[in-house]
Amino acid sequence: MKGLELSGKYYEAYGREMLAQFPELKDEFAAGLVGRGSECFGFDDEISRDHDYGPSFCVWLRKEVYDCYFHRLQAAYDAMPREFMGVPGRNVEETGRGRVGILCIEDFYYGLLGTDQIPVSLTEWFSLCDENLATATNGAVFEDRLGLFTRLREGFLAYYPEDVRIKKIAACMAKMSRAGQYNYMRAIMRNERVAAELFLHEFIRESMSLVYLLNRRYAPFIKWMHKGMRDLPTCFEIGDMINLFYQVEKPEEKLLIIEAVCNVIVQELNAQGLSDLDDNFLQNHLAAVTEKIQDAGIKRMQFLEG
Repeated sequence: MKGLELSGKYYEAYGREMLAQFPELKDEFAAGLVGRGSECFGFDDEISRDHDYGPSFCVWLRKEVYDCYFHRLQAAYDAMPREFMGVPGRNVEETGRGRVGILCIEDFYYGLLGTDQIPVSLTEWFSLCDENLATATNGAVFEDRLGLFTRLREGFLAYYPEDVRIKKIAACMAKMSRAGQYNYMRAIMRNERVAAELFLHEFIRESMSLVYLLNRRYAPFIKWMHKGMRDLPTCFEIGDMINLFYQVEKPEEKLLIIEAVCNVIVQELNAQGLSDLDDNFLQNHLAAVTEKIQDAGIKRMQFLEG
């Protein structure tokens, strides 16, 4: 059973009853499973179960309530049965502590994002990164009587402002073009195989980041970026193309894959109205894409910034 499903069942079986012991808090908490760990993304498997897997969930409280009730609530949480549906209690590694149990809403968001407020400026949005935003908005909320946790969650899930998204798209395109369409074969021709591999890896990573941006989704930790592409509604075929890099050996064959990936990107840029050029060289689209940015300060940023 996936960890997220197990968490929901455990909450229904024991969590509600545990929280009912504190009737004065009936409108003061949110419960669910969100945060770090493959189970929060639904990516956990048999291999994942050697650590941080087991019946558990989060209870989030605003800071004033958390400071007052943490010890009593955590004691009640710890008193619930550890084993559930034949699954033993959560095996917690040292680095996995503090991911479940009784948590503070403000500390939860601040710990992941460096803020417990929805950004109000484009600069504030630029200070955040996809991986942390994905971690702060994954999983599921089973119940939210207070509403604060969900309001923050929905504010971040609303995604980057369009100017920020477009600038990040342009930066990915610039890095992809530089690494894959320009430097990869030049490094091969100079017999700089290490440099060539580094350029190829940069192209792959930036390609995946760009696909998430085109889908208006936050890219998760690199461990899960490729796997998560399968569930995206557009450009998901790039995930299959990336697999081909590891099935061919000749640089010329890899260059063909690079150009195929770029062709899919160009088609999506056209579909989203970000460029009207029919040119496979991504660098040639940068001016058209950045022209869509409304904010003058962001428009002046270097292409590679984003």
